Amino acid sequence: MSIELINIWYIVAAALFIFGLKQLGSPATAVRGNMLSALGMLIAIAVTLFNAQILSFQWIIGAAVIGAIIGFVAAEKVAMTSMPEMVALFNGSGGIASLFVGWAALYNLGNSTFTDITIVLSILIGGLTFTGSILAWGKLSEVMTSRAVVFGAQRIFNGALLVALLVCSVLFVMDPSTDSPYLYAIIALSFLFGVMAVLPIGGADMPVVISLLNSYSGLAACAAGFAINNNILIVAGSMVGAAGIILTNIMCKAMNRSLANVLFSGFGAVKQASKVEGEVKPISAEDAGLILEAAQSVTFVPGYGMAVAQAQHVVRELGELLEENGAEVTYAIHPVAGRMPGHMNVLLAEANVPYDQLIEMEDINPRIDNIDVAVVIGANDVVNPAARNDENSPIYGMPIINVDHARTVFVLKRSMASGFSGVDNPLFFGENTRMLFGDAKESLSQVIADFK
Repeated sequence: MSIELINIWYIVAAALFIFGLKQLGSPATAVRGNMLSALGMLIAIAVTLFNAQILSFQWIIGAAVIGAIIGFVAAEKVAMTSMPEMVALFNGSGGIASLFVGWAALYNLGNSTFTDITIVLSILIGGLTFTGSILAWGKLSEVMTSRAVVFGAQRIFNGALLVALLVCSVLFVMDPSTDSPYLYAIIALSFLFGVMAVLPIGGADMPVVISLLNSYSGLAACAAGFAINNNILIVAGSMVGAAGIILTNIMCKAMNRSLANVLFSGFGAVKQASKVEGEVKPISAEDAGLILEAAQSVTFVPGYGMAVAQAQHVVRELGELLEENGAEVTYAIHPVAGRMPGHMNVLLAEANVPYDQLIEMEDINPRIDNIDVAVVIGANDVVNPAARNDENSPIYGMPIINVDHARTVFVLKRSMASGFSGVDNPLFFGENTRMLFGDAKESLSQVIADFK
């Protein structure tokens, strides 16, 4: 197949990427958008196999089969609670793949200076994306502490690391070769820089980190596309990079923080929130059902705890019962609820919750004073009044869903433990708050049984 015909098919694949990405912007069309994007990728891969410069189809086909099997098994077995960790691993896989593509491009003869620069960028960005994503996975899965890890002179060390990366990159471009010591220095330093970039970022900032690493993986792929002169890789990488940075900006805006503050502040490592004291008022599932039966308006506020309990289906069932009883039911969604962007939307969509009942934070807050009952299911940081009231709190200034303004608040939790950011929540001691302790799925199932 000629290069011209291959490029025509690449244009078709790029168009499918664009239409698919557009449809991913709405829950109603997200599945179709995902299928269009997957079709575009299938076309891009299949057409690339017709390139006359390919040396070994056996290795490519073998790797594709192995990758397809791993992807299918992972997608089938991954729990919704582990989706953020899976996304982090996907980002890391994209990063290390771009590193290897850039490295392999060094073996091409007659590379221009521009090509050498793109090779360095694909290796550098790919390396830091790989190790940064692995560390993000570790924090998300809690195989290591999710808190910010800082030490003395950390910023000085990171600055020196960045300077060393730039110096090695310039020296390598001046004299590129496959056995250059600067090449191995760039790889090692990029790995270290990825670790050092994510290490001082606390758990509550993980949605921002996931978005940013996704952007990095796209940029690394784009640089690799330039390195091997592959148009579809350039287009796809650019789209992923742009989409990731836009989403990162949305996440930062939702937290009322700049990206620099997220990356360099050592979130939660310096400030200490004021001690929270008060009397907790527990409630039984039976009493909660009686209050809900009399309510005219109910808002559910989902959080990561709902994902852990896999309670999204019983939440939808309770919502339907309340609607049949004459109540107005809504679902208040905070942009950074959960551990990746859109985590709660994905969970509720899986449970077939109507899209028009999902209300964003800025739309629900003006109405919250007139809500009879706000049911907080496993959310913590995104409903914490300390973000409004406690200047010493690490999350001070972050916009929250003002559930404490509702007439009655039910908080479903297993215990009084703090959220992912490690910040105590004064909401639990509010005069209008009632704590329904236990597994969220079991508690709501009991409420549904009593309600029926």
